Amino acid sequence: MREQTMSSIIGNKELAELIEERVKAAVDLKVNAAVEKRLNELIEAKFKAVKEKEAKQKRLAIAVVSKGTIDAAYPALILATASAALEMECGVYFSFFGLNILKKKNQDGLKIVPLGNPAMPVPLPNLLAVLPGVSAFATWFMKRQIQQKNIASIPELMTIAKESGVKLWPCQMAMDMFDIKREDLIDGLQEPVGAATFLEFAADADITLFI
Repeated sequence: MREQTMSSIIGNKELAELIEERVKAAVDLKVNAAVEKRLNELIEAKFKAVKEKEAKQKRLAIAVVSKGTIDAAYPALILATASAALEMECGVYFSFFGLNILKKKNQDGLKIVPLGNPAMPVPLPNLLAVLPGVSAFATWFMKRQIQQKNIASIPELMTIAKESGVKLWPCQMAMDMFDIKREDLIDGLQEPVGAATFLEFAADADITLFI
């Protein structure tokens, strides 16, 4: 009787171990399947994100705020028109002194200031740069160089930018600060916006520049 009981216990133990092994195998199978499924989902999502990024139009954001002179306008507009030619989405934000570039009467009258500008083609000591007429001469010299090299003028570049779909935003706060009205600015611009609107655009930009 005792031997029969022991045999029954051993048999039950082996059965329990067998059941445990089969349950473990079934659980492992389900876990592995779930892990593999999730891994495939992550890989597909990654590939999809890469494809979407490749297909997404690249974006350039330019903030023109430090100066409203020729040497600020040219880099911004050349970069903007070049990006448009490369089928990039481009937005240029004009704030503070950069608004000077957008004024109607300033398109042909932008100046260059040699004071504190050691990178001028003909560097001038600050003592000479502050003399009356020096800024006017430097502006004339620069415009003559631009004309001789057949480089597009600021109004021409501005027209190309607008026709190419470049977003040209005046800063509303700076306009209020300097008492600049919308009618004081050239036609064809986007409506004046605040910094938050431009920063939202710049947040998704591939390239962001400050001029």
